[in-house]
Amino acid sequence: MSEHGGVPGAGLVKGLAVTLKTMTRRSTTQQYPDVEPELPPRSRGVIALLEENCTVCMLCARECPDWCIYIDSHKEEVAVPGAARPRQRNVLDKFDIDFSLCMYCGICVEVCPFDALYWSPEFEYAEYDIKDLLHDKDHLGEWMATVPPPPAHDPLGDPSKEETTAARKAAGPSARLAPTRVRPDAAADPGGGAAS
Repeated sequence: MSEHGGVPGAGLVKGLAVTLKTMTRRSTTQQYPDVEPELPPRSRGVIALLEENCTVCMLCARECPDWCIYIDSHKEEVAVPGAARPRQRNVLDKFDIDFSLCMYCGICVEVCPFDALYWSPEFEYAEYDIKDLLHDKDHLGEWMATVPPPPAHDPLGDPSKEETTAARKAAGPSARLAPTRVRPDAAADPGGGAAS
Protein backbone atom coordinates (compact mmCIF):
# COMPACT_ATOMS: atom_id res chain seq x y z
CA MET A 1 0.00 0.00 0.00
CA SER A 2 1.21 3.50 -0.79
CA GLU A 3 1.21 6.34 1.71
CA HIS A 4 -2.03 7.77 0.20
CA GLY A 5 -3.95 4.52 0.67
CA GLY A 6 -4.13 3.55 -3.03
CA VAL A 7 -2.66 0.64 -4.93
CA PRO A 8 1.04 1.14 -5.74
CA GLY A 9 1.58 2.00 -9.40
CA ALA A 10 -2.09 2.93 -10.07
CA GLY A 11 -1.08 6.37 -11.39
CA LEU A 12 1.40 4.80 -13.79
CA VAL A 13 -1.25 2.41 -15.12
CA LYS A 14 -3.73 5.30 -15.64
CA GLY A 15 -1.10 7.29 -17.50
CA LEU A 16 -0.22 4.37 -19.75
CA ALA A 17 -3.92 3.76 -20.45
CA VAL A 18 -4.26 7.33 -21.72
CA THR A 19 -1.14 6.88 -23.87
CA LEU A 20 -2.42 3.62 -25.38
CA LYS A 21 -5.83 5.12 -26.11
CA THR A 22 -4.21 8.08 -27.88
CA MET A 23 -1.87 5.83 -29.86
CA THR A 24 -4.77 3.91 -31.40
CA ARG A 25 -6.48 7.04 -32.76
CA ARG A 26 -5.72 8.23 -36.25
CA SER A 27 -3.98 11.61 -36.25
CA THR A 28 -5.27 14.36 -38.51
CA THR A 29 -3.05 17.12 -39.80
CA GLN A 30 -4.58 20.40 -40.90
CA GLN A 31 -3.02 21.61 -44.13
CA TYR A 32 -2.98 25.23 -42.93
CA PRO A 33 -1.62 27.38 -45.72
CA ASP A 34 -3.68 25.54 -48.32
CA VAL A 35 -6.82 24.95 -46.23
CA GLU A 36 -8.26 27.71 -44.05
CA PRO A 37 -8.80 26.53 -40.45
CA GLU A 38 -12.29 26.61 -38.94
CA LEU A 39 -11.92 28.92 -35.97
CA PRO A 40 -14.21 28.83 -32.93
CA PRO A 41 -16.86 31.59 -32.86
CA ARG A 42 -15.16 33.93 -30.39
CA SER A 43 -11.56 33.61 -31.57
CA ARG A 44 -9.15 36.39 -30.69
CA GLY A 45 -7.12 37.41 -33.68
CA VAL A 46 -6.52 41.13 -33.99
CA ILE A 47 -8.21 44.16 -32.41
CA ALA A 48 -10.24 46.34 -34.76
CA LEU A 49 -11.09 50.02 -34.19
CA LEU A 50 -14.38 51.70 -35.08
CA GLU A 51 -12.99 55.23 -35.13
CA GLU A 52 -16.29 57.14 -35.11
CA ASN A 53 -17.25 55.52 -31.77
CA CYS A 54 -14.02 56.51 -30.01
CA THR A 55 -14.45 59.47 -27.64
CA VAL A 56 -10.80 59.46 -26.52
CA CYS A 57 -11.77 58.55 -22.96
CA MET A 58 -8.40 56.76 -22.61
CA LEU A 59 -9.88 53.85 -20.62
CA CYS A 60 -8.36 51.26 -22.95
CA ALA A 61 -4.87 52.78 -22.68
CA ARG A 62 -5.07 53.13 -18.89
CA GLU A 63 -6.34 49.58 -18.30
CA CYS A 64 -3.91 47.89 -20.70
CA PRO A 65 -1.48 45.81 -18.59
CA ASP A 66 1.18 45.95 -21.33
CA TRP A 67 0.83 49.67 -22.12
CA CYS A 68 0.72 48.86 -25.82
CA ILE A 69 -2.03 51.37 -26.77
CA TYR A 70 -0.95 54.89 -27.73
CA ILE A 71 -3.62 57.60 -28.07
CA ASP A 72 -3.30 61.27 -28.96
CA SER A 73 -6.09 63.82 -29.49
CA HIS A 74 -6.96 67.49 -29.57
CA LYS A 75 -10.00 69.49 -28.48
CA GLU A 76 -12.31 71.05 -31.03
CA GLU A 77 -15.13 73.53 -30.47
CA VAL A 78 -18.56 72.55 -31.74
CA ALA A 79 -21.25 75.19 -32.14
CA VAL A 80 -24.59 73.94 -30.80
CA PRO A 81 -27.69 75.83 -32.00
CA GLY A 82 -29.43 77.49 -29.09
CA ALA A 83 -26.53 77.02 -26.65
CA ALA A 84 -25.00 80.01 -24.87
CA ARG A 85 -21.45 79.00 -25.74
CA PRO A 86 -19.80 76.40 -27.99
CA ARG A 87 -19.04 72.96 -26.60
CA GLN A 88 -15.77 71.10 -26.82
CA ARG A 89 -15.19 67.57 -28.00
CA ASN A 90 -12.11 65.39 -28.30
CA VAL A 91 -10.94 64.52 -31.79
CA LEU A 92 -8.83 61.40 -32.24
CA ASP A 93 -5.45 62.14 -33.86
CA LYS A 94 -3.56 58.93 -33.16
CA PHE A 95 -4.66 55.46 -32.02
CA ASP A 96 -1.90 52.87 -32.26
CA ILE A 97 -1.68 49.34 -30.89
CA ASP A 98 1.70 47.64 -30.72
CA PHE A 99 0.91 43.96 -31.36
CA SER A 100 4.50 43.00 -30.56
CA LEU A 101 3.67 43.88 -26.93
CA CYS A 102 -0.02 42.94 -26.84
CA MET A 103 -0.86 39.77 -24.90
CA TYR A 104 -4.43 39.55 -26.29
CA CYS A 105 -6.06 39.70 -22.87
CA GLY A 106 -9.06 41.64 -24.24
CA ILE A 107 -9.26 44.12 -21.37
CA CYS A 108 -9.29 47.06 -23.80
CA VAL A 109 -12.25 45.57 -25.69
CA GLU A 110 -14.15 44.91 -22.45
CA VAL A 111 -13.62 48.32 -20.82
CA CYS A 112 -14.47 50.42 -23.87
CA PRO A 113 -17.81 52.06 -22.92
CA PHE A 114 -18.63 53.16 -26.48
CA ASP A 115 -17.96 49.92 -28.42
CA ALA A 116 -15.03 51.32 -30.37
CA LEU A 117 -12.86 48.20 -30.07
CA TYR A 118 -13.77 44.73 -31.37
CA TRP A 119 -12.13 41.33 -31.75
CA SER A 120 -11.54 40.21 -35.29
CA PRO A 121 -10.78 36.52 -35.96
CA GLU A 122 -8.06 37.48 -38.47
CA PHE A 123 -4.71 36.11 -37.33
CA GLU A 124 -2.59 36.37 -40.48
CA TYR A 125 -0.77 39.65 -39.91
CA ALA A 126 2.80 38.47 -39.39
CA GLU A 127 5.54 40.87 -40.44
CA TYR A 128 9.22 40.55 -41.31
CA ASP A 129 10.10 43.56 -39.16
CA ILE A 130 8.87 43.92 -35.57
CA LYS A 131 8.32 47.66 -36.11
CA ASP A 132 5.57 46.85 -38.61
CA LEU A 133 3.46 45.29 -35.83
CA LEU A 134 2.60 48.81 -34.65
CA HIS A 135 -0.82 49.31 -36.29
CA ASP A 136 -2.19 52.83 -36.62
CA LYS A 137 -5.86 53.85 -36.57
CA ASP A 138 -6.24 53.44 -40.34
CA HIS A 139 -4.83 49.91 -40.25
CA LEU A 140 -6.99 49.04 -37.21
CA GLY A 141 -10.03 50.46 -39.03
CA GLU A 142 -9.45 48.12 -41.97
CA TRP A 143 -9.92 45.12 -39.64
CA MET A 144 -13.55 46.20 -38.93
CA ALA A 145 -14.64 44.54 -42.19
CA THR A 146 -13.62 41.17 -40.73
CA VAL A 147 -15.44 41.50 -37.39
CA PRO A 148 -18.27 38.93 -37.24
CA PRO A 149 -21.80 40.05 -36.30
CA PRO A 150 -22.81 39.53 -32.66
CA PRO A 151 -24.51 36.23 -31.84
CA ALA A 152 -28.30 36.14 -31.86
CA HIS A 153 -30.05 36.69 -28.55
CA ASP A 154 -31.22 33.52 -26.81
CA PRO A 155 -35.05 33.52 -27.06
CA LEU A 156 -35.34 31.63 -23.76
CA GLY A 157 -32.93 33.96 -21.95
CA ASP A 158 -33.74 37.14 -20.07
CA PRO A 159 -34.27 40.19 -22.30
CA SER A 160 -31.45 42.71 -22.50
CA LYS A 161 -31.61 45.82 -20.34
CA GLU A 162 -32.16 47.94 -23.45
CA GLU A 163 -35.21 45.88 -24.45
CA THR A 164 -36.60 46.01 -20.91
CA THR A 165 -36.15 49.79 -20.67
CA ALA A 166 -37.75 50.36 -24.08
CA ALA A 167 -40.73 48.13 -23.18
CA ARG A 168 -41.27 50.00 -19.89
CA LYS A 169 -41.13 53.40 -21.60
CA ALA A 170 -43.58 52.24 -24.26
CA ALA A 171 -46.02 50.84 -21.67
CA GLY A 172 -46.14 54.07 -19.66
CA PRO A 173 -45.85 54.88 -15.95
CA SER A 174 -48.22 52.12 -14.74
CA ALA A 175 -45.89 49.41 -16.11
CA ARG A 176 -42.93 50.58 -14.01
CA LEU A 177 -44.36 48.84 -10.97
CA ALA A 178 -45.14 45.64 -12.89
CA PRO A 179 -42.85 42.64 -12.28
CA THR A 180 -40.28 41.64 -14.86
CA ARG A 181 -40.75 38.70 -17.19
CA VAL A 182 -40.63 35.27 -15.53
CA ARG A 183 -38.39 32.67 -17.14
CA PRO A 184 -40.23 29.61 -18.56
CA ASP A 185 -38.49 27.11 -16.28
CA ALA A 186 -39.45 29.13 -13.17
CA ALA A 187 -43.10 29.34 -14.27
CA ALA A 188 -43.30 25.55 -14.70
CA ASP A 189 -42.35 25.00 -11.04
CA PRO A 190 -44.82 26.98 -8.87
CA GLY A 191 -43.24 25.68 -5.68
CA GLY A 192 -40.05 27.59 -6.35
CA GLY A 193 -38.01 24.46 -6.87
CA ALA A 194 -38.05 23.37 -3.23
CA ALA A 195 -37.52 19.68 -2.65
CA SER A 196 -40.26 17.85 -0.78
